[in-house]
Amino acid sequence: MSKGVGGKKLVIYPILAGFLCVAAGLIGLLILSLSAGPPRNSGVRNGRLAACPASPNCVSTQSEDQEHWIAPLNAGFVDPDPLQLLEEIVRGMDRATVVERSNDYLRVEFRSLLFRFCDDVEFFHERSSGRIHFRSASRVGYSDLGVNRRRMEEIRAIFQQRAPKTVAASRASAPRVLSFR
Repeated sequence: MSKGVGGKKLVIYPILAGFLCVAAGLIGLLILSLSAGPPRNSGVRNGRLAACPASPNCVSTQSEDQEHWIAPLNAGFVDPDPLQLLEEIVRGMDRATVVERSNDYLRVEFRSLLFRFCDDVEFFHERSSGRIHFRSASRVGYSDLGVNRRRMEEIRAIFQQRAPKTVAASRASAPRVLSFR
């Protein structure tokens, strides 16, 4: 078999074609992630956040099905504004941008490092129950490999660690002094 110029072309063209296909795919993913606009169904309507889509890339405390459901945060502590604490937490996280804030609502965008895919996270403080409901969903794609659920569990852990204790919980954990009178 001859190793002439023609033989090298047989090796270089498939490698070049493969490289171009991968590059085109990566550019396509980047364009897709940057062109996806914010959801039109964000916000609270009648005390509820939007339902999750059928895809597994969403979690919500108000979901009707087990696949998407996640427990809400307990905000039944003395601080009158638990969303302020949540805002501080998310501002300390990588690639997070607070987009909207009101008395009982907080919306944050999280972007992935590589392709800048956006996940929209909403928090709703239901004052009557003392809970904070939330929804975290990917804008594009089908699976997020559990990223939204893991992020929300991380936020929960930080929130529980930093949240002030309730007056009742503080009294229950305080040492008891016995009187012998």
